[in-house]
Amino acid sequence: MADRFERWSAVTGLDLERYGSTADAEEIRDTAVAQPLLVSAGLAATAALFGDLADAPPSIDAIAGHSVGEFTAAGIAGVLSPEDALALVAERARGMAEASASIATGMTAVLGGDREAVLSALDAHGLTAANDNGSGQIVAAGTEGQLAAFAEDPPSRARLRPLSVAGAFHTEHMAPAMERVQRMAETIAPADPGTRLLSNRDGAVVTSGSEYLGRLVSQISSPVRWDACTRTLADLGVTALIELPPAGTLVGLAKRSLRGVELLAVKSPEDLDRARELVKEHSVGSPVDLEGRAR
Repeated sequence: MADRFERWSAVTGLDLERYGSTADAEEIRDTAVAQPLLVSAGLAATAALFGDLADAPPSIDAIAGHSVGEFTAAGIAGVLSPEDALALVAERARGMAEASASIATGMTAVLGGDREAVLSALDAHGLTAANDNGSGQIVAAGTEGQLAAFAEDPPSRARLRPLSVAGAFHTEHMAPAMERVQRMAETIAPADPGTRLLSNRDGAVVTSGSEYLGRLVSQISSPVRWDACTRTLADLGVTALIELPPAGTLVGLAKRSLRGVELLAVKSPEDLDRARELVKEHSVGSPVDLEGRAR
């Protein structure tokens, strides 16, 4: 494991082992650090769960990643090597940090309220539904001025919760980052996924590695439709869902939208044995979903 993190640190230009173990919260809040750290944590947990990343695809029936978690998913499914996934996400993180610094933007979670009324209110204020997470949760993104005006005139029966993020991710404000990542993506040769791989764009199962890589790039400035991914998982008949670390958010959404599905958030090494049991119990004839963390 130490050798792996040494190699991944060289690829990203970050001391991932230190950031993941001894760095304080302020250090890892930086987008340029947080995104590669999240992906490395998901890949490392998968390697620990299956013994080797290459052994993961045959043992699971579907993989979905939320936002930056799509890079974790690409690494697990074999579309990208772990090194390519981390190099690409490090470039994404640097580009998004720079784009965020150029204009004051942010994101606000909208909880509850009528879905159509919420979307109409966002449109009226020039905001983007950057994350449509389902289960009554939509994340609004835009300039600080737009978000402030929205806060003064919220949709009926909706609660607003400003998010501690660097900028308006998954909106037009991230176009410079998308162009930057596209240049690096053109140097990478992806492989086709080794299992069902879902896309944030529309919840579709993508069978082409090159198409998925293109979607990874475009998603930087496009909304995340996690609600569509959830519908696909339900249609596939998923019976168990394992969320990779740092875990909890996606399992929380699944409790409301995937009733009857056995759920596990892998938050520590102590959870790996139960995760292995779930894979063994559900992966033969009944789909198991592996989810990457949102960011």
